[in-house]
Amino acid sequence: MNDKIRSVLNSLPHKPGIYLMKDAQGQIIYVGKAVSLHQRVRSYFQESADLSPKNRSMVARVDDIEYVVVENEIEALVLESNYIKQYRPKYNVLLRDDKNYPYIKVALSEDFPRIYRVRNYQRDGNRYFGPYTSSAAVDATLDLLNKLFPFRTCRYDGSAWVPPRDGQTPAGWKPKYLNRPCTQYYIHRCLAPCVGYASREDYDAIIEQVILFLEGKHEEVLKQLEARMHEAAEALNFEEAARLRDRIRAVEHIQEKQRIINTEGQEDQDVIALASAEDETCAQVFFFRGGKLIGREYFILQGTRDSSPGEIISSFLQQFYESAPHIPAEIVLEVEPDDRDMLQAWLRSRRGKAITLSVPRRGEKRSLIELVKQNAQEVLEQQRIKWLSDSQKTQLALEELQAALNLAAPPYRIECYDISNIQGSSAVGAMVVFEAGRPKPAEYRRFRIKSVEGANDPASHQEILRRRFRREPATIAPSTQDATGASALASKTDDERAGVENADGQTASFSHDWPLPDLIVIDGGKAQLNAALQVLQELQVEVPVIGLAKEQGSHSRLPTAEAIYLPRTAEPLLLPRTSQGLYLLQRIRDEAHRFGITYHRKLRSQRTFTSQLDEIPGIGPRRKQALLKHFGSVQAIREASVEELTAVEGMTRAAAEKVKEYIGRS
Repeated sequence: MNDKIRSVLNSLPHKPGIYLMKDAQGQIIYVGKAVSLHQRVRSYFQESADLSPKNRSMVARVDDIEYVVVENEIEALVLESNYIKQYRPKYNVLLRDDKNYPYIKVALSEDFPRIYRVRNYQRDGNRYFGPYTSSAAVDATLDLLNKLFPFRTCRYDGSAWVPPRDGQTPAGWKPKYLNRPCTQYYIHRCLAPCVGYASREDYDAIIEQVILFLEGKHEEVLKQLEARMHEAAEALNFEEAARLRDRIRAVEHIQEKQRIINTEGQEDQDVIALASAEDETCAQVFFFRGGKLIGREYFILQGTRDSSPGEIISSFLQQFYESAPHIPAEIVLEVEPDDRDMLQAWLRSRRGKAITLSVPRRGEKRSLIELVKQNAQEVLEQQRIKWLSDSQKTQLALEELQAALNLAAPPYRIECYDISNIQGSSAVGAMVVFEAGRPKPAEYRRFRIKSVEGANDPASHQEILRRRFRREPATIAPSTQDATGASALASKTDDERAGVENADGQTASFSHDWPLPDLIVIDGGKAQLNAALQVLQELQVEVPVIGLAKEQGSHSRLPTAEAIYLPRTAEPLLLPRTSQGLYLLQRIRDEAHRFGITYHRKLRSQRTFTSQLDEIPGIGPRRKQALLKHFGSVQAIREASVEELTAVEGMTRAAAEKVKEYIGRS
């Protein structure tokens, strides 16, 4: 702790406010709020403080602290939100690209209001709906709305078509209509107020229906449409009545789809659940209006690796509802948020009415939370697949790894090895292969550990690497790459790939026809890496190898990013958490873990359902079933005498003696 920080800690007031932690370059790396600045800020620097790895890393980088005193907790929360949005500090939980979420705007301030997409929400008297996570979702909604309700999509100034709304018509005023309507009128997607075919009142009725529809109040929309349909039929305007009938059927169809999921009450609700992976979290929101699901959106938060669920949900609520145009009467949450009372008071002030934050433990709402959480997990998986399919990002990731690991070329073929066991039982090894940044499942391999007893990851890694690179003694050359980035060894024929001559003219041939990798990733730290290096040197396999391990936080100076261990290097390599190269390594390691744990569970399941009786000669399925039915367990069979065993239906004395020989000794 430097003198600058010590002086700040001694001068902190016992008042609410926000604090700004800065690094040596003067950059704001964290913004926090506090009921008492004196207690909260000093808690980071006490020797007895039990800080998370993220906070230990942050404190190690703090070079200066500033603070702002405010009147109350609510002001502190609002000011904290503004600073986070402006500076996007490294150690805060952040909504990814939160400034760019699109909204649907109903421009009520215009004559003949337009409905269109905007990128920001303002309190200007117009109606906003959102935020949405993509422009495509907004455009699809707008297209649906325009099919159901004939509003204008042009940019003309509608004030030229009608007198002012206040009724004060200037002397000599005349409407300035266009010469003819556009195509939208002829395909029944606009009432054409531009040529005087619709009055302001008729058009406003359409806009009212659009707003009700976006609010989820479909019953009211249907009532209005049905009333207009009957009026048109009574006036013998059957063409208009038919169009209104078709619109009613379309709204009813949408309403039926929304009835698949509904809640008991009629209050508006937002239901929010989280799913986390690595350094990001998906917050999934289901929007219920009047008991019906009217939509759902997901939002990605970054920098959540060492953050508690309560901190994550609190940060999301703060950032999401700070700009949300609508706050419902109830927000149903998966976990209890940090600073719940402060958040609830702030949301109440934003809404202007009472609001409830509920965290259900059982019942219908809890089932709803589980459904929302499942959707959040699906989103994370889709995001992972989408990232892996993006050739530009994967190429950038490979180039980052080349530079960070000092490789001769971007690693085209990467193999990752992982060990799975529970207390040393049914240990298995997994090998996954990625080529050009994409998984190659056809070349995945799994190994049942044979020579290692108990939980010994380094020794298990050595066994599977020996089996992977088993060959006749010779020196093998590492794979090289051509100008396209493809592995030269991978492009050789089977005969060429079978062996490489050493200096004595001997041919080194592997026991299988797998190309050599350009990079080996070991799931583990220094111990696992050193064990792998020993085997590769023993087999004279010259391939770059690294270890990838989650940072344990034992050293406060280390950031929370995962550590990359390199040969002959004491300190791990720490890539930024936004690094595409690190992201690719994490995805490869996660895939190896998934592949290995699946095989491990399969073996455990087989072991669970395999009885010791299966290993006894002469005891087939029928005798095994009869023994278990008679005695109830293998332990009871073990304790039984030969005579008792012989008395079981289907057993002979010879078979009973075999049973006692194999399992009769305790």
